[in-house]
Amino acid sequence: MLLEMAPFGCWGLPAALLTLLCCLGSSETAFEVYVWPERVAVKYGESLKINCSTNCLQPGTGGLETPLSKELLDEQAQWKQFLVHNVTKDTVMCCYFTCFEKQASKVANVNVFYPPKEVLLNLQPTWVILGGSITMECRVSDVAPLEKLTLTLLHGNKTLHKKTFEGATADSKDAITTHKITAVREMGKHNFSCKAELDLRSLGNSIICNVSERQMVNVYDPTPGNQMVIIITVVSLLLLLFVTSVVLCFVFGQQWNQRRRGTYRVQTGRA
Repeated sequence: MLLEMAPFGCWGLPAALLTLLCCLGSSETAFEVYVWPERVAVKYGESLKINCSTNCLQPGTGGLETPLSKELLDEQAQWKQFLVHNVTKDTVMCCYFTCFEKQASKVANVNVFYPPKEVLLNLQPTWVILGGSITMECRVSDVAPLEKLTLTLLHGNKTLHKKTFEGATADSKDAITTHKITAVREMGKHNFSCKAELDLRSLGNSIICNVSERQMVNVYDPTPGNQMVIIITVVSLLLLLFVTSVVLCFVFGQQWNQRRRGTYRVQTGRA
């Protein structure tokens, strides 16, 4: 029995030592630096808080590299918090620490955005015959990044048209979309509007929305019945104008006659 166990027993000690060395090696963690937020969108001209931290228990120097103005808000042994002022352009900020003569860093990507402050909707014409054409135009100025913008033309809650601006150049800040629709009777029951959505979720922010003022379109139906109503209305207006003109002529005529009679009496008395 001892002869059978001897070979296995000889391998037991080296295997235990190898396991111990592996466990010690796996317990060591690499020196790392962290930044929060790693990606963020900031409104033009606003300030931004950046947190720099490390897993090194006793770090040496550390800080934030940025071409913008910054100030240190708070710090502890393993982290520092900075306030970056007046962010006006897309930039990269770098957190760094040293740990036992080693240096590591982590970057944060910062994008500047312009929210859709004013959304303008134009409807032409606002009075239209049934079956006629209506042109809707929606315009947003000074908005960025344009590639994150979506314009939606609405009739009530119904989407009529949607346009995105993917592929727009970084310098572009004006957006416009047009859409033609056919006038139907139901259009007078709901308002028209344009919604602008700036989707900044991929840049570490949220969706920023703005909606234009609601507008109405008057649709009239030129059927025989409606034509008769229109004719009666027009004739009534013409009659009213005719009667008014006759009355005015009579009044002015009476005043003119009275003035003439008065003049003749004065002349006769002098003779």
